[in-house]
Amino acid sequence: MVCPPTPAEAGAPEVPHRRRNGRARVSGRDDAEAGGSGTGPGAAELGGALGERATLVQFSSAFCAPCRATRRVLDEVAAMVPGVAHIEIDAEARLDLVRALGILKTPTVLVLDAHGREVRRAAGQPRRADVIAALGAAV
Repeated sequence: MVCPPTPAEAGAPEVPHRRRNGRARVSGRDDAEAGGSGTGPGAAELGGALGERATLVQFSSAFCAPCRATRRVLDEVAAMVPGVAHIEIDAEARLDLVRALGILKTPTVLVLDAHGREVRRAAGQPRRADVIAALGAAV
């Protein structure tokens, strides 16, 4: 019995394997990446008041266990840091906003500065230390 060659043996370029282990993936965005307008979603679009210094916006879905843990972490951080607000958005109910902001999975957390501009984004369940560090870029 002859086995077919593996892609590497056949001369195909190797594709790096990305391991997804449930950790938060964080990315920063500048004004050009965020659409060039320099402003993010407003309080009316988000359904809550923005924080004086920063806002943590969480996109969740109803049956998402990491979303519940993320809610607890963000609530704790918002309570610890003065001037920081936490807004949770049901992704299923706000598909228009999900599409406009390019949200691909839940939970996704956006860190907005005092003017509502997105300065950081994380997909997956964040650690408290990571959220606090991301707030450092916003305040």
